[in-house]
Amino acid sequence: MPRVFRPAALLRHALLALACLAPLALPASAQQSGCILDNCADRRPPVQQDAASPVSYDSFRPRPRGASAPGDFDFYVLSLSWSPGFCATGGAGRNPVQCGGGQHLGFVVHGLWPQYQHGYPQDCGPAGRSPSRIALDQTNGLYPDQGLARYEWRKHGVCSGKSPSDYFADVRRARDVIVIPPQLRDASGGQTWAPLDILRAFEAANPRLRPGMSAVGCRSGVLQEVRFCMSKDLRDFVPCPEVARQTCHGRQIAVPAPL
Repeated sequence: MPRVFRPAALLRHALLALACLAPLALPASAQQSGCILDNCADRRPPVQQDAASPVSYDSFRPRPRGASAPGDFDFYVLSLSWSPGFCATGGAGRNPVQCGGGQHLGFVVHGLWPQYQHGYPQDCGPAGRSPSRIALDQTNGLYPDQGLARYEWRKHGVCSGKSPSDYFADVRRARDVIVIPPQLRDASGGQTWAPLDILRAFEAANPRLRPGMSAVGCRSGVLQEVRFCMSKDLRDFVPCPEVARQTCHGRQIAVPAPL
């Protein structure tokens, strides 16, 4: 006798078939990680930077923690870029002014970044218009050019909760706190350093700086920058395990001579 399927039974069979096929429709990355749709948002790869933007070293930074209110953060990270290292690893094509001969630039400000103990704030509200010329003039002698200062304000300064003028004043205050070791301040030729020795040289030149309060960033075996964790009032250095763990772990790195 032929088997008769009732409508309800047919519906159950159809739903079971769809449930079995659903995992096949997900991207491979979602199947492997167990996340679906927006639950994977925090695991998506970072957006590639526009070619016109300054070279980013965010690969050395902890992951962003999401949208935040301006002024809501735990401490600052002051990042000082070794300009010759930036120029030696692709920066010359992006900023010919900074990397032109005769500048003799050593450490320059890359940025002053609000930071959490875990991750860092982003999307702190609309950046508004670019800082005024008056505010940008405060950055002369800090950043290699005002274009970087403007970019850093839009990306990080807005998260400070301060006006552009007050934020750039804090950048100068933070930079003035740091004493550059004479071996790097007075460098006239290329050198080779162990990253740990760079950290120790800065600790010797800055007595309040302790292990676990700074980090060295490198790329392709070349010094890129040194980062310092500072209190929100910029009066002292603070421990920052997550930042310190991002330090370069190569045995030795090149420190190109100033151009």
